[in-house]
Amino acid sequence: MKPFLRTQLERYAQRLEELDFLLSREDIMGDMHKYRAISREHADVTAVAGRYVRYQQCEADIATAREMLDDPDMAEMARDEIAHGEQELIKLEDDLQRLLLPKDPDDARPAYVEIRAGTGGDESALFAGDVARMYTRYAANVGWKVEIMSANENEIGGYKEVVLRIEGENAYGALRFESGGHRVQRVPTTETQGRIHTSACTVAVMPEPDETVAITLNPADLRIDTFRASGAGGQHINKTDSAVRVVHLPTGIVAECQDGRSQHSNKAKALQVLQARIQEKERKEREAKEAALRKGLIGSGDRSDRIRTYNFPQGRLTDHRINLTLYKLLNIMEGDLGDVIEALKQAREAELLAELEVNS
Repeated sequence: MKPFLRTQLERYAQRLEELDFLLSREDIMGDMHKYRAISREHADVTAVAGRYVRYQQCEADIATAREMLDDPDMAEMARDEIAHGEQELIKLEDDLQRLLLPKDPDDARPAYVEIRAGTGGDESALFAGDVARMYTRYAANVGWKVEIMSANENEIGGYKEVVLRIEGENAYGALRFESGGHRVQRVPTTETQGRIHTSACTVAVMPEPDETVAITLNPADLRIDTFRASGAGGQHINKTDSAVRVVHLPTGIVAECQDGRSQHSNKAKALQVLQARIQEKERKEREAKEAALRKGLIGSGDRSDRIRTYNFPQGRLTDHRINLTLYKLLNIMEGDLGDVIEALKQAREAELLAELEVNS
């Protein structure tokens, strides 16, 4: 094990003793807020310290087995124990590295996924629709729930803009690296001469604000407009001003929702999206101040970045951030995103581990 990892783990073991002491104090037990905070930290630290205890025990078992190698009657059993123990050490060290990585509390939250058509006209809007369908299919594959918060369709079935709310285990944590520019190379359905065109859409992934810590919107800072919804929905959707658009005047950020029939429901959804966009703006401003540290990190979310290319003639998907190329594009477009998401996650973990080593 690398020395910096062992140093970090020793600190966890020491911190566990401190937390055990704090939880035994009457003044802490009488303050429910402090008690809950310390209990949560205790659970996290215990998970790390417990695995470290097992790692140390495994090291001790291997050392004991090595001492038995000189005994002819015990040598074969000792070699088996050493081989088994070394395999377990590798797994334990991998587990401990992951447990030591800093956690983003937003990872467990639902995600808002905004998809906007970019360059390429109608083909870009069709591709935006394909990308929205890809995420929807992936969500269905892993048991997540998808809700369309707002949609601006074009005349041929694509989306100029669509906002999805995706809820499920670690939804934002899994999708956060999808933010950026997505480029497609294919023959559009509108192309009569079979030429390959290049177009693009942008994706922005934001965590749903935590209601307990979300910013409070000042009503004086909002302009709320209602209008008649457009698009699919039957007769009712065109008869009432149920669609809602909310403008945050200080920032100019806009959110709208026209998916539901109820103006009240659409207003609530639009305010949720608005809060997420404002928090994302604040997040990006904080990240901009740390640009030197964040340069090159996966998932920076800069929409000007081209993060991925979907090449249909070659059946190829390439993620340019981690030089990942997969030749199963049709499956991916049907929601088979698991390999892509896992590769991005592992690359991010490697970067975080490198930062942890530098800062230790």
